[in-house]
Amino acid sequence: MPFGGNSIKLPTIGWVKLHEGLSHGTTCKVTISRIADDWYIAFSYYQKKPVPIVDIIPAVGVDLGIKTLATLSRVVIFDNAKYLAKNLKQLAHLHQELQPKVKGSNNLNKAKRKLQIMHRRIAFLRKDLLHKITNYICKNHATIVIEDLNVSGMLKNGKLSQAISDCGLHELKRQLECKSKKFGCELIIADRWYASSKLCSTCGDKHESLTLKDRVYKCYNCGLSIDRMLLPTDMEGRRGSGFE
Repeated sequence: MPFGGNSIKLPTIGWVKLHEGLSHGTTCKVTISRIADDWYIAFSYYQKKPVPIVDIIPAVGVDLGIKTLATLSRVVIFDNAKYLAKNLKQLAHLHQELQPKVKGSNNLNKAKRKLQIMHRRIAFLRKDLLHKITNYICKNHATIVIEDLNVSGMLKNGKLSQAISDCGLHELKRQLECKSKKFGCELIIADRWYASSKLCSTCGDKHESLTLKDRVYKCYNCGLSIDRMLLPTDMEGRRGSGFE
């Protein structure tokens, strides 16, 4: 199936206009989907591999979380936008509008479409943020180290399941895996059982009683006291500065 410019030729249907312009080429498999009231088409094609950037940082560690979505070992912090949490009231209002509508009526279909559009907006905003973060990480670092988080197991926590799902941690990891190959950098996934949060960065002593509520790490062996999200070399850090 040929494509180019702002159109693609589909079997039986013929040429279809696209919103985004593309280079000319061919593909053999496409996926057409509908989200809310918009149609989307996805396909893959071969392109030249981008030249790796020379002036990049050798290695970086990425710590994923809920309050701060991603914290780099360079003390660059990306806050969690919490798009779902910010729109919960509006989602609840749209759900209430569905209740009195008659089944099969046009008013019910309109109310459903409004709800679908809101869910689509939240999902796209979250994915856009994740793309910006992963692009910055993969473009500027030769080696990336992340933890192998058990996201499905974390979602079983009733108190944090909504906040965790609002982060999109699985999608962030998937994008890092794809873009590390695209930009020619190495992605290392650390063992989830390695107690990195409980180990002192100065003397290596292990703090067994450390809990999720403890936001400041205090080493009883050497006396080190630091914020768990920052490095001792720069306690102030740079928040959300990855999009410069």
